[in-house]
Amino acid sequence: MIEAVGLTKRYGPTLAVDDLSFTVRPGVVTGFLGPNGAGKSTTMRLILGLDRPTSGVVRIDGKTYHELDRPLRTVGALLDAKWVHPNRSAYAHLLWMARSNGLPKRRVQEVLDLVGLTAAAKRRAGAYSLGMSQRLGIASALLGDPQVLLFDEPVNGLDPEGIVWIRTFMQSLAAQGRTVLVSSHLLSEMAVTAEELVVIGRGRLITQCTTAEFIERSSAATVFVRSPQLSKLEPALAEKGFTVETDGEGLKVSGASTEEVGDVAAAVGAVVHELTAKRASLEQAFMALTEDAVEYQTGHDVVTEGA
Repeated sequence: MIEAVGLTKRYGPTLAVDDLSFTVRPGVVTGFLGPNGAGKSTTMRLILGLDRPTSGVVRIDGKTYHELDRPLRTVGALLDAKWVHPNRSAYAHLLWMARSNGLPKRRVQEVLDLVGLTAAAKRRAGAYSLGMSQRLGIASALLGDPQVLLFDEPVNGLDPEGIVWIRTFMQSLAAQGRTVLVSSHLLSEMAVTAEELVVIGRGRLITQCTTAEFIERSSAATVFVRSPQLSKLEPALAEKGFTVETDGEGLKVSGASTEEVGDVAAAVGAVVHELTAKRASLEQAFMALTEDAVEYQTGHDVVTEGA
């Protein structure tokens, strides 16, 4: 389990992480989402002891990273796929890591087999493609057979087969009872990979919930209702605080569930001919719920040639 409590990090005048608290529990894949500049990478560095928090604490299975005797046996991480010395082979790199944490030599070959790098194990890491480097990074994270795993953009550079593989692999790790935290900008992939989400913006927690709840809460999720008595139903829904728009022969209701719309219709005696939930995608929900936390806004004006 990962527990962050009041985590704050300042770099001079810049507040990168601001009183951030969340819990990543074992047994599920948790997606770590946020706009660019939200503080995700800084938070992961704080978890791994690569930076010290200005205040607050983050614990891994009850201990800070610096309190872990042989950290690779407790937590594994992939933060930067290209951090390996370019002239060192994958096998030599993993063997060095294994020896530093008292791990058996046979474990090196086991993780190479797991990530599909056996045939390329003696090649220089500098000659690896980005996808191969990602696989080596995943092998490094798995080396100590840890119960806690952190992955930052693990599918970058992977082909479709590799993306499906890492998705299934991360879910299988969680199914074994491990704690798996994954940061990614590929929201379509997170929608089918992560069961729970921790979403931050400008260094602060926006929400922590299941992926389904995150989408359901979004203003991008709507309910369509069709009724011959819209003149009665529309003001009743608006009175409840829901956003209501006319949509063809029915109403589009934002901020409400089908149950809530049905209850309002029943209360005012309106006949309902259709009641349909229009689920947003994770991408739509993310854009709706983080629009106020985006640090870098693109402009909307078109600059013409010669302007």
